[in-house]
Amino acid sequence: MESQMKETLAEPRFKESVEGEVRRRYAEGALAVQPALCCPTSYDSVALKLLPEEILNVDYGCGDPSKYCREGETVLDLGSGSGKICYLASHKVGANGSVIGIDFNDKMLALARKYKDEMARKFGWSNVRFGKGKIQDLALDLELVQAWLSEHPVKTVEDVTAYEAECDRIRSEQPLVSDSSVDLVVSNCVLNLVRPEDKLELFDEIFRVLNRGGRAVISDIVCDEDPTESILSDPELWSGCISGAFREDQFLDLFEKAGFYGIEILERQVEPWQVIEGVEFRSMTLQAFKGKEGPCMELNQAVVYKGPFKSIKDDDAHIYLRGQRVAVCEKTFKIITDPNGPYHDHFIAIQPHDQIALEEAALFLCSGSTLRHPKVTKGQNYSETRLTSVECCEPGECC
Repeated sequence: MESQMKETLAEPRFKESVEGEVRRRYAEGALAVQPALCCPTSYDSVALKLLPEEILNVDYGCGDPSKYCREGETVLDLGSGSGKICYLASHKVGANGSVIGIDFNDKMLALARKYKDEMARKFGWSNVRFGKGKIQDLALDLELVQAWLSEHPVKTVEDVTAYEAECDRIRSEQPLVSDSSVDLVVSNCVLNLVRPEDKLELFDEIFRVLNRGGRAVISDIVCDEDPTESILSDPELWSGCISGAFREDQFLDLFEKAGFYGIEILERQVEPWQVIEGVEFRSMTLQAFKGKEGPCMELNQAVVYKGPFKSIKDDDAHIYLRGQRVAVCEKTFKIITDPNGPYHDHFIAIQPHDQIALEEAALFLCSGSTLRHPKVTKGQNYSETRLTSVECCEPGECC
């Protein structure tokens, strides 16, 4: 599947690098408004009024993933630009949460950092920091790299080797964003700007930095079919969030390939933002969860799918039949019953009558679908008789 994905991701057809063109366009966008980079979006009007006009004037995006932030969360914004989404997220997560913005553009970073103290005074807390890095390499702090290069200029092949070793050391010992360190990754119309050859690594990085049970909420531009050759050959369309747009089905597939589950389209623009040579480009916001990795253990648990569909299949190919007790492992049971997860509203959870300690549990063959007889959860020797008393009703109630 990985080789097929690499083949179908759009490739640029011009000599100048995608990265260089994007850097140029957004450096200009930090100094003057670039209307072509904007996609109509509504934001939290209360929080928006607190943001400086300078940030609002040069903010470019296609959605508002910040509205999905929860109080107390640690949030990472990929491609934070002028800082708009970071400050909106800060308002949502409150004093007990924190927000990290990562961007590669020095002018945008300077603008975002310029208002940190002002926004802290307005909100009553300071919980935002901005770092310089590439979103497909979130461990490498480029400001640390620059500081090292200032003292160790690269002039020889041996210098290149030392530079690469220092980058590896920074990733390992002083990562910009550590493994499993954030609750929510958000991004607003930035993933499409990453070079096609780096996009698989990008999704792996999103997965790496999330805590188990964490999630990604990504707003980006998608297209309904592959861009034409002329679209792929236009540098302006690459930096304008067009040529690098994800094909809708591939956008979801990339999250699945990286190991996410519960992948869901939260919002999809009805009318396309732009139509070029018959290809429709529109905004879409997607949510995906991390946490289905790990062993499958048998605790005699079961779940019942409520409906309305006759049956459904999850990301691990478990099939749930409407109204039937389906056997699940301890890990899947937790995923399904997590009140902050994507599934819990659709299932009834059934715990065993006699609890089994996890360290004493056997491995569970977690594939397909197996119905679970009630005696398994109740216990084979369960023979209790319990009659309802006629006195169970409260005065004025009817049984």
